[in-house]
Amino acid sequence: MKEAREMLLKWEAGDQEVIQLWSMMNSWVYTGFDETYRMLGVDFDKIYYESDTYKIGRGLVLTALENKILYQQEDSSIWVDLSGEGLDQKLLLRSDGTAVYMTQDLGTAVLRHEEFGFNRCLYVVGNEQNYHFQVLKAVLKKIGCKWSDGLFHFSYGMVELPEGKMKSREGTVIDADDLIAEMKESARTVSAELGKLSEYPGDEKEEIFMKIGLGALKYFILKVDPKKNMTFNPAESIDFNGNTGPFIQYTYARIKSVFRKAEQTVISYEPDLLAETKAGEKEIALIKLLRRFIPTVTEAALSYTPALMANYCYDLAKEYNQFYHDFTILGETDTASRNLRMALSKVTSEVLSSGMWLLGIEMPERM
Repeated sequence: MKEAREMLLKWEAGDQEVIQLWSMMNSWVYTGFDETYRMLGVDFDKIYYESDTYKIGRGLVLTALENKILYQQEDSSIWVDLSGEGLDQKLLLRSDGTAVYMTQDLGTAVLRHEEFGFNRCLYVVGNEQNYHFQVLKAVLKKIGCKWSDGLFHFSYGMVELPEGKMKSREGTVIDADDLIAEMKESARTVSAELGKLSEYPGDEKEEIFMKIGLGALKYFILKVDPKKNMTFNPAESIDFNGNTGPFIQYTYARIKSVFRKAEQTVISYEPDLLAETKAGEKEIALIKLLRRFIPTVTEAALSYTPALMANYCYDLAKEYNQFYHDFTILGETDTASRNLRMALSKVTSEVLSSGMWLLGIEMPERM
């Protein structure tokens, strides 16, 4: 620990040898991050580096000390007293002058506000950091940043494995890249059992396996209320039945298959005839559920709860599958009824695609 502190001092002082070593190691980390984010379909518009923002944070701390907002102990460390806010004393600069995480986050928050002038800023971080963000908001308010009221910690629960909590010190942590690879292989195995993709080219199948695997992973996590801890079960998540990503993807692919067959058999879809069609009980139930899409999007956004969108997509897929089971679509001889069922199928596919897109999940055209 002493050696680490000494190296941190050298790093903050701009020691070239330490900076070079740090830059090299960071490049390895960021290269790995970029590869994982690419597979997950994640990208960033702006990246803030702690190596830059800690300087802004230190400046804020020193200014607040001069203004007697903070206090300094005998060992020269700088603290904030938040007992009046129902919190406690918090270290902001160590006795040797080096920064802590809070110092860096103070600098980042101020820099973000200067650049974007936000009204609302969300921190998407696990619930183990609840106290940290309470302190961050309180310190910013104490030093005069009134906009800190707009900071919001989107606190989500932790993900555990069936065998228990992941612990890095005990080596029970699942590597993201390994998990993605495992999910893709699971998708390959399940698809092979169903025998639906045997005739497709290898590259196309690999792309579909990745979409199914990542869809299973993302959906299984996002369908749970973000505030709750959850247990991730890879085998359960890849099931093509039940409340899973692959079930919703399969429903979408099924609808796409209907329209491919319609094209092959030259069955046309005529929207102009819809006004002449009387909907039955099942059609009305599906229409009502489709009309819930926009209100669900709104509620999910306002409450910061993507689980609402995930479970809506499942409810819609389940309702459509029952509809598909009960009615003939392309085989319907009454043109008006067939048009209505094709219209409902088309809109269902569009809503499912939009809803899953909001969750960052791609929908394969074939499965």
